[in-house]
Amino acid sequence: MPYASVRPGISALIQSEHPGWEEGKFICKPDMGRFRRAYVEHLLVDERGELGRLEQEVLDSMEKGELITRPESEAIAEHSSFGERLADRVATFGGSWTFIVIFGLVIIVWMSLNVSALLFKPFDPYPFILLNLALSCLAAIQAPIIMMSQNRQDTKDRIRSENDYKINLKAELEIRQLHEKIDHQLARQWERLAEIQEIQIELLEERRSR
Repeated sequence: MPYASVRPGISALIQSEHPGWEEGKFICKPDMGRFRRAYVEHLLVDERGELGRLEQEVLDSMEKGELITRPESEAIAEHSSFGERLADRVATFGGSWTFIVIFGLVIIVWMSLNVSALLFKPFDPYPFILLNLALSCLAAIQAPIIMMSQNRQDTKDRIRSENDYKINLKAELEIRQLHEKIDHQLARQWERLAEIQEIQIELLEERRSR
């Protein structure tokens, strides 16, 4: 990357470490990423004080030119055990219409078989003590599973909040750098225009003197 394309703030940082950095010099991409990270880190420290884990991750992504976030499903799966994933699936199924329909059909068939007694002797006659016991056991098992899934929801919300924060922070930093680069380019254009104007004035004066 040529000297002219480097932002003034980053250029000053490079010059403090390498005094020979001047017009006509070039810098490689890895070193540019390292100095860009140092510059942005300095800005963040001035604004926010000590940098946390999320800020460091944003700086790493900017230095390497990588995406700041991964798909939410991957991030959640990384923090999940087998039991937690199983609890999520059970809770999802337990809160679906499929479960309600199957559950209702099982109860209707159970009660019909034991009330009618057409095919065999009722195995759970009225008042359906065995059915009540089965429903109580189901509720006792389902309740903690649903609570586990709700606790997992807090983790999912935290991951989403962290992703949103990192995306917003990176966007803010990149917009700031873009503004600085635009200002730098405008300043250089004004300098060139002023230089061209001076040359034109000199030419006019030379023609008049003739």
